[in-house]
Amino acid sequence: MAEKSYPVLSRRQIEGLIADGRRIFIANQYVFKADPWLPYHPGGDKAILHMVGRDATDEVTALHSSETREQMNRYRIGRIEGRWTNFIPPVQGGKFRPLLDGDGVEDEVEEGDVISTDVSSSPSSREPSPVFDDSAEAVIRKRRGVDASVPKSSSTSSVSSVEPDDDGMSYLDTVTREKTTLDLEKYPSLDFDTQDAIVAKYRELGERIKAQDLYKCNYWAYAIEVTRYSILFSLTFLFLHWGWYVASSVCLGAFWHQLVFTAHDAGHMGITHDFHTDTVIGIIVADFFGGLSIGWWKRNHNVHHIVTNAPEHDPDIEHMPFMAVSHRFFTSMRSTFYDRVMEYDAVAKFMLRIQPYTYYILLLFGRLNLYRLSWDFLLARRGPKKGPAWWHGWLEITGQLCFLTWYFYGVLYKSIPNNSDRIIFFLISHMVPMPVHAQICLSHFAMSTSDMGPHESFPQKMLRTTMDIECPQWLDFFHGGLQFQVIHHLFPRIPRHNLRRTQKLVQDFCNDVGIPYALYGFVDGNKQVVGTLAEVSRQAAILAKCQKVIISEGDDPIHGHHH
Repeated sequence: MAEKSYPVLSRRQIEGLIADGRRIFIANQYVFKADPWLPYHPGGDKAILHMVGRDATDEVTALHSSETREQMNRYRIGRIEGRWTNFIPPVQGGKFRPLLDGDGVEDEVEEGDVISTDVSSSPSSREPSPVFDDSAEAVIRKRRGVDASVPKSSSTSSVSSVEPDDDGMSYLDTVTREKTTLDLEKYPSLDFDTQDAIVAKYRELGERIKAQDLYKCNYWAYAIEVTRYSILFSLTFLFLHWGWYVASSVCLGAFWHQLVFTAHDAGHMGITHDFHTDTVIGIIVADFFGGLSIGWWKRNHNVHHIVTNAPEHDPDIEHMPFMAVSHRFFTSMRSTFYDRVMEYDAVAKFMLRIQPYTYYILLLFGRLNLYRLSWDFLLARRGPKKGPAWWHGWLEITGQLCFLTWYFYGVLYKSIPNNSDRIIFFLISHMVPMPVHAQICLSHFAMSTSDMGPHESFPQKMLRTTMDIECPQWLDFFHGGLQFQVIHHLFPRIPRHNLRRTQKLVQDFCNDVGIPYALYGFVDGNKQVVGTLAEVSRQAAILAKCQKVIISEGDDPIHGHHH
């Protein structure tokens, strides 16, 4: 049967469709309209919105099974010819020109149109960071033969256009530019030829991984995992029966710690590779036994995989007012994930000053925040209400009620005789899984948060924003595959028991394309994270001192920079 013929759509036509509110992205030279399935997408709408106007080939391939990609073909509306040059998605502040009568013929595309997006005219959109203006645009100016060292003319879309030292931010912007310059020197050039070569070799690596059966799940390894879980869960209730409440709570915390890894695997369809089967496994593990929503996790985690370490967009580094890994959080910028301004208020100013000291204390109670986020997701019905995943939310709510029954009623209330022991049991059981939260932060907090613009390839962005942790093979069970975050971000659907085997292939790829592979020991990695938090804390102190001086001189500093 002949493949359906699709019309060739020009860049101008696609821009016009996006200007009309259509969610259009490119994959494998085809143009897709995502509007019909946006409300039904199990991974949430935000992940799709960050791909509008972009070539999403690598992101779609990394995060979806071949069966899902085949189903997506129903939403093709056209094709493109030649190389696609990414727009900035509307959710990130991109602006698009409506299609007027007579438009539609592809004009010569200038590089300036790529960055294209005057966001200053819209109060609801964020200003692009000075990092973006001073990195990606510099590359483009270089491609045009313009001396990138020559200051560009003032731009209404640059934070750096405000008066020098008007509120202390100009110094911090200078620090950010220096870091961005270091990134530009450390990583391959953002020019099209270099990035296209990286993408080609990344896709070749994907084929080698597939040929070596590294996507094939090792079920014997999972039999060992289930045995470990069963022992910990059984000891929880045995010790509880004997009245050994501390030992019981430690075993339960260790049980939850280990369960997170299987929930993570299931959320990425890394166990059976069947969407519904792995989702049910994830719901049983996360909701029924752990009290956490796998649906919330998918919505959060897919965005994290696409816009890793972007302060405005990645929920995994958005912990205001308690922590910040970049001074860009001082601008009270708007989170596109949470749809709210992350206020740099009095609480944030205080907490960020002491964050190197409160970091591990906050991680001890990280699970409590996950409860809050899970119930917010389920009660607000943020998951799909129709489509193939319509029933997942109801099963999750059932699982949450089951968890509340067995843990809070059965264990805490019925099995423990007094309130003091109940409090101790609750605290210990929730503190023991802390290494999971530390592991997740460890992989990203010390890595780059620079905005390198829309031309950076998917593999380079993942390698620039993620680190691996070196550990002996016998300790893999403790890290649960999260120590191989670089490999996981490049190929999220590889089962975790195959990640160590994949590591050498990824290291060879990095050596081939000239991208540094970040690998630290557990202690050194933690030192990097705490060092980053301490640096941001110092920057917060500098900003406070600048603003104090300005106030003492009778000026009115600009607080917050709401965009």
